[in-house]
Amino acid sequence: MIQFSDPAFSICKARIDEHPDFIKAIREDNHDILASPVLVPETGIATWNLYYFCPEHSVRLNWNRQSPDAHCCPVDGKMWRGEPWDGAWWRGLNGLNAKACYQLGLLWQLTGEKEYYDKVRQILLGYAKFYPGYEVHGGIPCNGPGKANAQTLCEANCHLDFALGYDLIRDALSAEERHYIEQRLLREGADFLIAHRARQLHNHEVKISATVGVIGLILEDTDYLEFAVNSEYGLRYQLEHGLLDEGLWFEGSVHYHFYALQGFCAFEKLARGTRWSLLPLPGYHKMLDFPLDLLLPDGTFPPINDCITGQQALTHSHIYEFFYGEYGTTRYGDVLNTIYLSQPRTSLDALLYGANKLPGDSRALVPCETLHAPGAGLTVFRKPDGDQTILLKHSPFGGEHDHHDRLGIMLFNQGHHWLPDLGTTGYGAPAHYQYYKNSATHNTLSIGRTNQPPAVPEVIYWEQNPGYCWLQTKVDWSGALPQLDSHYPPAENTEIWQDVVFRRSILWLPDMAVDVVEVENPHQQALDFTLHVDGNLAECLPGKASEWPNHGVDAYFHSVTCRQLNGVMPLSFHHENKKLPLWIATGQEACLFTALAPANPATRDISYLVVRSNQACFHLVTLYDLSTRDAVSLANVDWQPDSAILHIDMEGERRIITLPWKKGIPLFSD
Repeated sequence: MIQFSDPAFSICKARIDEHPDFIKAIREDNHDILASPVLVPETGIATWNLYYFCPEHSVRLNWNRQSPDAHCCPVDGKMWRGEPWDGAWWRGLNGLNAKACYQLGLLWQLTGEKEYYDKVRQILLGYAKFYPGYEVHGGIPCNGPGKANAQTLCEANCHLDFALGYDLIRDALSAEERHYIEQRLLREGADFLIAHRARQLHNHEVKISATVGVIGLILEDTDYLEFAVNSEYGLRYQLEHGLLDEGLWFEGSVHYHFYALQGFCAFEKLARGTRWSLLPLPGYHKMLDFPLDLLLPDGTFPPINDCITGQQALTHSHIYEFFYGEYGTTRYGDVLNTIYLSQPRTSLDALLYGANKLPGDSRALVPCETLHAPGAGLTVFRKPDGDQTILLKHSPFGGEHDHHDRLGIMLFNQGHHWLPDLGTTGYGAPAHYQYYKNSATHNTLSIGRTNQPPAVPEVIYWEQNPGYCWLQTKVDWSGALPQLDSHYPPAENTEIWQDVVFRRSILWLPDMAVDVVEVENPHQQALDFTLHVDGNLAECLPGKASEWPNHGVDAYFHSVTCRQLNGVMPLSFHHENKKLPLWIATGQEACLFTALAPANPATRDISYLVVRSNQACFHLVTLYDLSTRDAVSLANVDWQPDSAILHIDMEGERRIITLPWKKGIPLFSD
């Protein structure tokens, strides 16, 4: 095998001897394969794993090896039958078979037990028998087709594990079996991936190239390796062109940032020490470092853009074990120490690739200083001595996995996500496109309930000093839409956004934050400014039940009320024993709608505030009291053509703050 030298694998075996539960854990993880006869689909029946979600609750269904045609929702036990779930069940089986090839092949190398070898051999020979005859099929949005599965990415993920498993048992196979598997499975797979790798920057193309590269290393095929590493849109191109300035993957999702890095890592595990390795390049360090700067006070990553619930957790030991072992960077060891506070260090990558020791005195991982990253388009306001955090998203459009929420915000305080980013659900679930990706379900602007077209925001002004932070940003839809070297669905409803300019500024002060919004709406479209709050709204000015559309994103909203808004309106939200007081103010006639709509997962609701206006120039100010002791209130706002003058009561004293609509600095007076 080429994955490990003899001395390196001897170290792995010694570590396994120190952790006998490791074998048991891998067996349990492959229980469905070990406990059942090998089942390989005879046709390309598998579709997409992200169809395997309940359409009512937007949660993943319970996959059952013995139930290929009935699929259980974990929330209410309802069985879903037929497509798309049946095809997704077979995709799940393909994934388990492929994983077993790698993990059981590894167990065979570690234990010599023939049971593991036999399973891997049967699976590989089974797929080699049928793979050339699988029909090409697909239809997944923004994805190339597959053969065993319905998208090129899934094909790459399975073939990576097929190749690794083959490498682990190759020496025990007959010459005829080796030729059969190499020609009918590995080369067939690599050639298919080469034919269908798209000409774009994308996490998929990283994964596809990594798999072709791994097959090239195992089969000693330099043509595969040249394509994987050095061709246009290969691994080198992706690493050198796919990162924003500070190191965030261009798609703008922390989940897909790590997903792309996972593809690079899979290749480097075999390529390190060869001329094909990219480890000397600076890109990996940037990718490893920057997400850590984004960590929220609860130790999770912000679930911006496409991030399915759970993917925001810091669980990336498989990446940081390898790179800490390679680079020895203390911060990566701190990541691992943090992960292992809640689990033992017995992961597969720790045992195979990890350093002998982690840093002894681990530093706190969650940052306490404000982060302004204009290239990545993210600013995270933080209090050094508390858990108060606001994130403003002013990132450039990131393509297929982006959401329609330029200048959206998140607010975390008192250990709670008050203004959350909901992330999304499985892409095959209706709510993904109908609800979670929409402008109207983010803390941002929508016009006519439509989605923001692609845009690249500007930072107008940034100031950080010991007393406050002040950020001014702008999005302008008056020009041509930005182009991106990545495939994505065409923008819709762009006409209604023509000439709209959206400015948003955040003033970050001790115990409070002020959110300042200006919208130039020259065609006087119906604009909605949305805040959704994970809390219950306490009584405020009486509202009347309101009619609400029952189609598109609005079909998810209910219990809608409406009240007039002109001046300052105090509101208070409660969650368990915590509360968030806020004041929302405008100097123009507007309607304030309150509503309920799904959280994520869609098993409960959160509260919505929607301010609606059709003014040609609309102004709105929201003040958040983050003190936890009712220390702040907004008494009045003087609306000026070039600024808003806020009269704020702070623990018995009046403070006046003048905030400019356009570029400028805040002025403070008593």
